Amino acid sequence: MNRALEVALRVAATDLSVLITGESGVGKEFFPQIIHAFSPRKHGNYIAVNCGAIPEGTIDSELFGHEKGAFTGASESRKGYFEVANNGTIFLDEVAELPLTTQVRLLRVLQTGEFIRVGSSKSQKTNVRVVAATNVNLREAIAEGRFREDLYYRLNTVPIAVPELRARKEDIYLLFRKFASDIAQQYRMPVISLDEEARRVLENYNWPGNVRQLKNVAEQISAVEESRIISAEILKRYLPDYAPASVPAVYRERETHAEATDRDLLYKILFDMKSDINDLKKMMLELSASGVGGGYERTAEHSALVPAPSTLPAFYGPKPEFPGTERADFAETAEVVEDGPAEGMTKEKVLREAIIRALKRHGGKRKDAARELFISERTLYRKIKELGIDGY
Repeated sequence: MNRALEVALRVAATDLSVLITGESGVGKEFFPQIIHAFSPRKHGNYIAVNCGAIPEGTIDSELFGHEKGAFTGASESRKGYFEVANNGTIFLDEVAELPLTTQVRLLRVLQTGEFIRVGSSKSQKTNVRVVAATNVNLREAIAEGRFREDLYYRLNTVPIAVPELRARKEDIYLLFRKFASDIAQQYRMPVISLDEEARRVLENYNWPGNVRQLKNVAEQISAVEESRIISAEILKRYLPDYAPASVPAVYRERETHAEATDRDLLYKILFDMKSDINDLKKMMLELSASGVGGGYERTAEHSALVPAPSTLPAFYGPKPEFPGTERADFAETAEVVEDGPAEGMTKEKVLREAIIRALKRHGGKRKDAARELFISERTLYRKIKELGIDGY
């Protein structure tokens, strides 16, 4: 990792193209940000493009722009990313997903700095630094005819290989602590910590999903577990087919992209629910504490004084009791909601409701709804179709 960072800093002062390779989830997207920040172009635009998230029919328009009337729906001219990023840096993530026709256009930009908008015959110039990343073996893709060899050598002027997480064990616990601290601060909950045995389990796990999987595990445990001290037994429940990395083992096949997307959506819904519950509890206690009588309050329906807690309980502490008042029912309701979704709610129903709420909040604008749900617009389109969501 130190070598990869050193290369990124050294090449930043040049305009050479950089190709970043590594397994999925290792954090390749941070290297182009480092390169841009330490380059003479740092005051120019930095644009990150996920080549795998743009439909094949529109990717040329997205990258190079189009003229008015170039295709159905092109009601006006539009600048592409290469035009907007002039004098800056453009990061092409998942570059192996580019169609062959787009690869030809990209090669021309790298060779001459020229491009042509879709529907135009006029060549335009751009001065842009290109950094690309992929988790695909491009040599194999070239052999299979899926990637151009000349484009590979243009992009691979300076290669940076990002090591997988299991190759740098000393980083695992530090990263876990950071992710646990971040999620605790974001959702106003006590931070989790690992006992010694759990830490050994964490560092000896193979981490097939790399840093992305580590962050996901830290977020899961923070949201789901009641205890804030995590033992090895608890941790192992979140590590599929746990076995020490030093012992040969057969690991399950990685989850599909669709499964990962569903899982991430469900966790976001869970985090949002937890945050809402905390806000409701805080409101209840503030209302109670604002009563009269030195920590007691008198309700309109009951003449008896009712205890009003003056401090906020711990995140997983006992719920406040307000006997004989409507607040007791309210607290019971909040406690039930905190335990999980309503009985009978399947994963599909939960996802469907979350997508519908996001679309309603943004007036049916799919791009904004996708951003709120932390998924690509293409994935949102697919989910709307799969879950039979009409009217959007």
